[in-house]
Amino acid sequence: MDHLTSRVADVSGLRVVLAEDAVLLREGLAGLLRRFGHEVVASVGDADALLAAFEEHEPDIVVADVRMPPGFTDEGLRAALTLRAARPGLAVLVLSQYVEQTYAAELLDTGGGIGIGYLLKERIGDVKDFVDALERVAAGGTVVDPEVVRQLLSRRRDPLTRLTPREHEVLGLIAEGRSNAAIARRLVVTEAAVSKHMAAILAKLDLPPAQDDHRRVLAVLAYLRA
Repeated sequence: MDHLTSRVADVSGLRVVLAEDAVLLREGLAGLLRRFGHEVVASVGDADALLAAFEEHEPDIVVADVRMPPGFTDEGLRAALTLRAARPGLAVLVLSQYVEQTYAAELLDTGGGIGIGYLLKERIGDVKDFVDALERVAAGGTVVDPEVVRQLLSRRRDPLTRLTPREHEVLGLIAEGRSNAAIARRLVVTEAAVSKHMAAILAKLDLPPAQDDHRRVLAVLAYLRA
């Protein structure tokens, strides 16, 4: 299947498989998603159950904790990577208690980063932002937690050292999954200015125009690998 095939055009009424070992958080998330009109087709507590639920329900998006039973290391992430390999382009939103940059980069490496999200669990407290992130990921977007972005900014190395402070800021907002219009509003500039910054970023990261490449995602991948 082409990696774009499973992208969801209409993000209303998404079919969600939810994997979280903490029962209260899992039930809370399920209730929250239902409140916003989405269908939680399965709610499970470990990685094996996540794989089985995916096979049974073929959801639009999977929401999974990174660390799950039995080892509480990276079982949820590994299951998400397995599912992305089985169904390229499957939308996956991964939740983590802490910033784990390697996990974010590894997940984004799959399928060119399309339909991928990496959020800290504390972000769930902002209900509107969490649901917005879920829907953007389901639509094929890339969403990276702002705290991950901030930490990455402190680790600037080539080729990111070529970027100006403003270009770093723009790239950070792109990594959060923001559109040019949203970035323009955040920075109080015109969309034309954002487009100019984006062109400079792509040039400095040696990402020439290419018909088949999702260059915004490639820029984010360069950002996360730096």
